[in-house]
Amino acid sequence: MTDSPRAFGLSLPEYPWEAMAPYRRTAQQHPDGVVDLSIGTPVDPTPLVVQDALAAAADAPGYPTTHGTAALREAIVGWCARRRGVAGLSPEQVMPTVGSKELVAWLPLLLGLRAGDVVVRPTVAYPTYDIGAQIAGAEHVAADDLDELDDDVRSRVRLVWVNSPGNPTGIVRSAESLKKLVDQARALGAVVASDECYAELGWGDWDVERGGTRVPSVLDPEVSGGDLSLLLSAYSLSKQSNLAGYRAAFLAGDPELMKDLVNSRKHAGMIVPAPVQAAMQTALNDDAHVAAQKALYRGRRERLLPALQSFGLAVEHSEAGLYLWCRPTGSQEDTWNTVGRFADLGIVVGPGVFYGDAGSGYVRVSLTGSDERIDAAVHRLNGA
Repeated sequence: MTDSPRAFGLSLPEYPWEAMAPYRRTAQQHPDGVVDLSIGTPVDPTPLVVQDALAAAADAPGYPTTHGTAALREAIVGWCARRRGVAGLSPEQVMPTVGSKELVAWLPLLLGLRAGDVVVRPTVAYPTYDIGAQIAGAEHVAADDLDELDDDVRSRVRLVWVNSPGNPTGIVRSAESLKKLVDQARALGAVVASDECYAELGWGDWDVERGGTRVPSVLDPEVSGGDLSLLLSAYSLSKQSNLAGYRAAFLAGDPELMKDLVNSRKHAGMIVPAPVQAAMQTALNDDAHVAAQKALYRGRRERLLPALQSFGLAVEHSEAGLYLWCRPTGSQEDTWNTVGRFADLGIVVGPGVFYGDAGSGYVRVSLTGSDERIDAAVHRLNGA
């Protein structure tokens, strides 16, 4: 017998969004209703062409394949060449995943990381990168350049996350910047995993439909040098195709890593349902609905950004993606005070402190409200 009961569980931190409950209650009291611009869940309809593909594949009595159907993997390969400038992938180098958050959380463990290993993530970042390291028992550190790390930490780096376009900041890393990070990681024998789920949503200089440059991928030859060893790119259809409820994403890159990941996921039963695989195939082969959805977000962004500025906020970075990264102009207001001022207007936003210490003082404002709700927010901000 032991003197104390055995502890169970991973002892992960509380899910951060629970702290928003009082601010949500305040916002819900607004006479014209709440405008929720916090988490960033899509609100527009899933394209009918994708819904039809899902329905047509609904008779699925057998087990789906972990690696994905041949047709889906061909669609992923074609999409990577057509939309991301990554030609020459084979169907063996890609795999569907159950959304991208699942992948982010489990990748360190599936790559075999353990205590003493280090996962590097961006300075301001989606919190699941840290959670994935904790699940594997590894350490996590924040850095945007591996030269920032001391020698002891550098020697133990096994996985480097890059997120471009970034959540929450909307930062886009140039091909040159990505190549530098890849070269640094390869010198350490570390894997670079690039979370690129906002890549279709570039604005300004990165808005392809307006004559801008395509957001670079870590698999782009300008970054990889034509060698995909130790490189993985993750992409999600949640934002571009309104498929958040389908949990539809994929991974592409290093063929040797992919082979091992497919095998591990077979053992663990991490399988995308067959109807969802069919829907993904259709979505990846159809560019028209992506352009239409991007146009909606572009219009919402163009209305919301000046309204935030009129409310006394500076919008920083936000060059791509579904968020505007803001802080009060000329003051050091606490993040939660800013969140509270929005809540008083019936608007819910995301606290910057959820994304690391460097997010203190900031809020993240999502573009994922309906046109009517975005217009309501604009009216309130302009009248404040």
